Amino acid sequence: MSKTNFEFLDALGQIARDKGISVETLLDALANALVAAYKRRPDAAEEAVVTIDPESGEIRVYGQELDEDSNVIREWDDTPDDFGRIAAQTAKQVILQRIREVERDLKYEEYAGREGDIVTGIVQQTDNRYTLLDLGKVEALLPQAEQVSYERYEHGARLKAYIVEVRKTTKGPQIVVSRSHPGLIKRLFELEVPEISSGAVEIKAAAREPGHRTKIAVWSNDPNVDPVGACVGARGSRVRMVTNELRGERVDVVPYSDDPVELIQSALAPARVREVRLDDETGTATVIVSDYQLSLAIGKEGQNARLAARLTGWRIDIKSETQLADEESGYAGEEWAEGEWIQNESGEMVWQPAEGGTAVSATEWSQGAEGAEEAPGGVDGTATGSGEATAAAAVTASAAVTADETAIEGIPDETTATSTETASEPVASEAVGADEGSEGSSAEGGSA
Repeated sequence: MSKTNFEFLDALGQIARDKGISVETLLDALANALVAAYKRRPDAAEEAVVTIDPESGEIRVYGQELDEDSNVIREWDDTPDDFGRIAAQTAKQVILQRIREVERDLKYEEYAGREGDIVTGIVQQTDNRYTLLDLGKVEALLPQAEQVSYERYEHGARLKAYIVEVRKTTKGPQIVVSRSHPGLIKRLFELEVPEISSGAVEIKAAAREPGHRTKIAVWSNDPNVDPVGACVGARGSRVRMVTNELRGERVDVVPYSDDPVELIQSALAPARVREVRLDDETGTATVIVSDYQLSLAIGKEGQNARLAARLTGWRIDIKSETQLADEESGYAGEEWAEGEWIQNESGEMVWQPAEGGTAVSATEWSQGAEGAEEAPGGVDGTATGSGEATAAAAVTASAAVTADETAIEGIPDETTATSTETASEPVASEAVGADEGSEGSSAEGGSA
């Protein structure tokens, strides 16, 4: 083996060791490049193959003749006299190109299987569209949509991020990371809590509003390990490390339960829940809390309730004990008149019954309501509270007032005082009769 070939193989082996590429891969790439260089010669054979002896480094070119089935029927040595110079020029270009390709592939393979993992990078560049993190061999892209709104990333600062996606491009792998993904919380707890890494404690669910608050539900696979205590740590040391990495974001750790009632009660912590009513058909959980716990259960701008709903998978409706009592007893069993308030031709608001009939003005409606409150109830002596009876009483009261006015207008001036007293008796009797009719309507409405 010549000195030149020895130096060539030695340099090739050194490159292979430094770049983590096998010598066979480089020799194969070089042979393919030499075939392309040989075919550019005017006297080159149509088919050729290049061989490189890995022991001696000798390079030979063999021309080939093929039949219709691509079988070699004749082969001869067609190595050009100046092929050493051509090989040297081609080798440099091919080896550098191949090294870049292999490096790109190695980087992609290194991170392709790490989607959902956490990485630490150094902030290199920040603008309105994205932030670049230097991970060592490659750079990671932190898009604006994956950033926490109030966080500011200073140049040179160390940052932990969650790998969302790894894309393969011609320029190498493109790694997309996130600071707002809920998976970041899980990975941070795995780093800080050995019980999670070992499998003794498991994070069953997580809900997050990036930059503000996070809730996680934890479960212990070991009866001797408290899952909440393991995640919180002594005097809150473990959860404090997670909070510091999230730059002050609050983290609530609650115990997980297979019972949805217990899980919802824990998820609404720190509020204390009195009762949980589940509706499996609609997926709604009605939560009853004390009056003074209502605002705590809902949270600032509904944050506590939203996170609890995401954590449990139930639609949560929170009510105080007073609200529940009002709903259950306020209008239970009452009947309501069907109709609507409309504006008549004179511009006055009147109540138009749905079944038709005479419209009732607001004044008549209010007078009828007052009369219904003063009038005795139906046959059993109880007030029915029927909307239809109220409307009937309003119309009756209006008729009584009209009759009274008619009686007064028909009496001469000089006998008004005396006649009014006399005329008022039948009017009063008529009004009472009307009231009795009203009572009859109420009773029928009540009995019906």
